[in-house]
Amino acid sequence: MNRRYGLMLILLALIWGSSFMFIKIAVRELDPATLILGRLALAAATLGIVVPMRVGGRTTLHELRVHWRALAVVGLLNTAVPFWLLSWGETRIDSGLASIIQASVPIFNALLAFAFFHDQRVTSRMLVGVAVGFVGVALLVGAQPHAKVLGALAVVGMATCYAIGGLLTRQYLSETKPHVVALGTAAIAAVAVLPFGVAAAPSSMPSAKTIASVVVLGILGTAVAYLLFFTIIAGAGAAYASLVTYLVPPVALAYGAIFLDESVGLVALVGLVLIFAGVTVGTRAPRRRATASSDPRFAAASPEP
Repeated sequence: MNRRYGLMLILLALIWGSSFMFIKIAVRELDPATLILGRLALAAATLGIVVPMRVGGRTTLHELRVHWRALAVVGLLNTAVPFWLLSWGETRIDSGLASIIQASVPIFNALLAFAFFHDQRVTSRMLVGVAVGFVGVALLVGAQPHAKVLGALAVVGMATCYAIGGLLTRQYLSETKPHVVALGTAAIAAVAVLPFGVAAAPSSMPSAKTIASVVVLGILGTAVAYLLFFTIIAGAGAAYASLVTYLVPPVALAYGAIFLDESVGLVALVGLVLIFAGVTVGTRAPRRRATASSDPRFAAASPEP
């Protein structure tokens, strides 16, 4: 594999892994709704400049106009709601734990795919993988103190939203250019959270650290990360890009331990191993061929925070 894509994959893991840390920093001063409003507004503005340059302004406008209904649904289910759930969850649990739970997205994707969308053939191997993955998630949630259980469940809800959003994208937006899907969903999600974000805005100016965290999350952690991921998909394939699933949690755990003084316990490590084992076993099955135009953020292996 071209070394260029290997370096891009590592860079993407470093960016997405750091997102959990920056969310944890930002929610210390900002309400989750205000945080995601700032993040999505910056991401939409950045993508609004870059995407027309890459795919053409006329093409961008045409696809946004034709697919706006599907983009609205996916924007809510795959961006606005899960972003809020993750941010709210991190007001109660460590950033590293949130990254481990989010790694279970492919498990929920596989379960929902053969339960409701019927685009996967059920095999005993898949069922074993799903079961093992769910054991890992249950272990992580069950091991939390009472005050943190809701935070962990919020991140589980986020993983479920990503899985549903991914399946809906493959169903209704497979012919739409992925960069346009990224722009459309980010912009629609920003509009959707606007009243909530404004209503929850702080009465005083947040600290420079908080503002910087929001800027990094919006421009680097969302807009630039999407563009990187799409480039890897186009040049090295979806299977290669999916390897970032295994890189993000360890990176996030390292960031949390080094910069936030978070501890990495044995239960977290066991849960991580079980989830990764479930993802590896449960998602290796014949399925409908993914098209290059389908949005990789919503694929089973997407760990996008």
